Amino acid sequence: MEPTRKATPIIIPVLVIVILFYCMPNAAAATFNVLDFGAKADGRTDSSKAFTSAWAQACASAQPASILVPKGRFLVGSTTFSGQCANKAISFEIQGTLVAPSDYNILANKGTWLLFEHVDGVSIRSGVLDGQGTILWDCKNSNDGSCPSGATTLEFTNSKNIVISGLTSMNSQMFHIVINACQNVKAQGITITADGNSPNTDGIHVQGSSDITILTSKIRTGDDCISIGPGTTNLWIENIACGPGHGISIGSLGKDENEAGVQNVTVKTVTLSGTQNGVRIKTWGRPSNSFVRDVIFQDATIVNAQNPIVIDQNYCPNNEGCPGQASGVKISDITYKNIHGTSATEVAVKFDCSSKNPCSGIKLEDLKLTYKNQAAQASCVHASGDALGLEQPQSCLS
Repeated sequence: MEPTRKATPIIIPVLVIVILFYCMPNAAAATFNVLDFGAKADGRTDSSKAFTSAWAQACASAQPASILVPKGRFLVGSTTFSGQCANKAISFEIQGTLVAPSDYNILANKGTWLLFEHVDGVSIRSGVLDGQGTILWDCKNSNDGSCPSGATTLEFTNSKNIVISGLTSMNSQMFHIVINACQNVKAQGITITADGNSPNTDGIHVQGSSDITILTSKIRTGDDCISIGPGTTNLWIENIACGPGHGISIGSLGKDENEAGVQNVTVKTVTLSGTQNGVRIKTWGRPSNSFVRDVIFQDATIVNAQNPIVIDQNYCPNNEGCPGQASGVKISDITYKNIHGTSATEVAVKFDCSSKNPCSGIKLEDLKLTYKNQAAQASCVHASGDALGLEQPQSCLS
């Protein structure tokens, strides 16, 4: 019995220390409420300075910090949140809605509405971002020719260790979320909404970034639900509901002759409903040293997409700067596995690859795509690989 009595007073302090170790950082975290810096939750008063002031305090804090945006509508203009910060744990807790100026010209030439640059350890949790882009969409759709490009709603650039969770982005002028030149980013539980005819409103765009995860999100928009640009490596996309929109796309790539490639991408357990494309790789028909390799599209359900599976290496908008040229982008080792559903067109699988750099190492496994309750068709140009298991449509790979 004596050893047991001696051990008892040692165990209790250890447990207390462990509990305090995990609880103290949260208890000691500084909270900065934007209302305390002059923000107004009326949706009319410009609260931009209040947000930047709260950020400055959180960034300067030596301990973890939280910026609280309470319930209400907060009008915020183009705002930049810059590092380097004294701590690597700043959280935006958004309970209300951030609203962009209704006059799109205020943001049109800024490029981005809410920009985070050179930050480390920032998280954005919940809340709504309303880009108020509907009037700009109307302008663009009118083919006026004088409409500005508009602004991306939220961008992280040259940053790392980022979490975006439970956020809703609606009515963006242009792209909703951009991840550029970042490392270790997790986006989860994102809801993105824009009209199906809203131009250039990509849901999530990733470029020049590595170790990115996008999970359990719903994206309804007028362009690509997720677009993957040059220099993207180690990207995992899973459990995404997309539609309307242009699908999940790698590209366009190869616009510039010297351009970083895309590799190690997994797209898994996605549903694409009423989209222009399902899963797509798109490259310009012009010289380039870029590449796409080691990509897996797996466990996809496609409902009435116009192009369920497509590789287009002859992308040449407006037939300017590329007619008659072959794409220099090398596409290899692409796997399509367990993809089922319906096509809105007869050709459900289309590989239109480069005559200079034919697609190689394409692997098809267990595909079942129908058109009007019949087996769909496949079309291959300059494409080689293997087909395994169920083949519907029948493989055309050489």
